[in-house]
Amino acid sequence: MGKVYDALRKAESQRSQQQGATATLPGHEWERPPSARSRRKEPFWDRFLSRWKSEAAEDGDVGAPNKRRIALLQPDSFIAEQFRTLRARIDSIATERPVRTISFTSATKGEGKTVASVNFAVVTAMSVGRRVLLVDCDMREPQVHRTLGLRPETGLAEVLTDQASLDDAIIKVDGINLEVLPIRALAPNPSELLASPKMRQVVEELSRNYDTVVLDMPPALGLSDAKSLSELTDGMILVVRADKTSEEDVESALDVLDRRRILGLVLNDARFSENFGYRY
Repeated sequence: MGKVYDALRKAESQRSQQQGATATLPGHEWERPPSARSRRKEPFWDRFLSRWKSEAAEDGDVGAPNKRRIALLQPDSFIAEQFRTLRARIDSIATERPVRTISFTSATKGEGKTVASVNFAVVTAMSVGRRVLLVDCDMREPQVHRTLGLRPETGLAEVLTDQASLDDAIIKVDGINLEVLPIRALAPNPSELLASPKMRQVVEELSRNYDTVVLDMPPALGLSDAKSLSELTDGMILVVRADKTSEEDVESALDVLDRRRILGLVLNDARFSENFGYRY
């Protein structure tokens, strides 16, 4: 975790120095379209950023799902490879203790927990012979079904209130060996549902039926949801975002969650030089 804290400190220092200035790195056109000259020398990382923005603009939503599911759209990309590295590290931990249910959370909203959970589930589903289920547990602002382009007819809330069965709620993602338990209805009592005995039963049943169950949890701070869910999973990944998440928020989130269940931290939205990794 020391490396993450060092990265956070560096990001905070850079952020304070750049207030009032454009958010660009030397030698990189980060937010602006590259000129004709720079496009010829555009590095691999920037090419993907440009492609994401173009696809999102076509969808009419610059936030969009396309850049959240890069492992599905570009399975050979540098970013997808980072999620494979995460998968390999968790598989290594799983040789020492059971890690069938893995939850992703963040300190606050907007830090990339859904990006991480979706892409991790996708690359894990690429493993030969592994059954993978992605569960959207953010019953206040669900994003998994939008990210994957799904249109659920029922979901987790209906399962927890005995209005639907798991078989009815689980959706198969086209083109990949991944299944999803989405959220359709926004329940008026999400905290109570997620902390209910029924939720525990659902997670236990899913862990018996799938090799890996990935849970996209709500943020840890300000809600009791993540704390309740953390007790149901074998391990958690805390997602922190460069230039956004403060070290204080990370410490507070770790205090809320059971530190013994933390498998690691993921630094999201970090900026790399064009020499980072392989060149294409």
